[in-house]
Amino acid sequence: MKEKLRKEIKEKRRKLIKEDNRKRSKEIKERLFQLKEFKDAQTILFYISYNGEVFTHDMVLESFYNKNIIVPVSNKEDCSLILSHLKSWEELSIGSYGILEPRIEKIRKTDIKDIDLIIVPGVAFDRSGNRLGHGKGYYDRLMKKTKATKVGLCFEFQLLDEIPTESHDKSVDILLTEKRTITCKK
Repeated sequence: MKEKLRKEIKEKRRKLIKEDNRKRSKEIKERLFQLKEFKDAQTILFYISYNGEVFTHDMVLESFYNKNIIVPVSNKEDCSLILSHLKSWEELSIGSYGILEPRIEKIRKTDIKDIDLIIVPGVAFDRSGNRLGHGKGYYDRLMKKTKATKVGLCFEFQLLDEIPTESHDKSVDILLTEKRTITCKK
């Protein structure tokens, strides 16, 4: 069931033309930057978008001015995320899974307890904040270690009525699409 959903949503995402992705992502960025939780946060974990995800590059670049930016580095050995303080875009290069990550010599490890807000990627979400990830559990394992506010970013077509969940799946607190802000029910 989950694999079928992943495939369908990723296909829809792939068909979204770049200009449309950027326009919708800009609307999501504006919603994010208006959130009280974002304004109050000092240290934010951003995912670096790839493969048609909500485009976070501009969000990260604009946030350098007044936020501490943390980005994940995939540790494929145990499917965990190493959190690294990013000081400039130039520190990034293609890493695991074809995603931009800090180069090894630029990794500055940061503890999860120092993060105020987590911007969470997902293949799909539902209105309750349940998330369908890529299936490896990187973000589920990370999110269970923190009380930081978790914000999921997705396009409207990635918002489903219901996501099948299992006991290890972790949900987000807030969902942002190009059309709305959803405070998820717990």
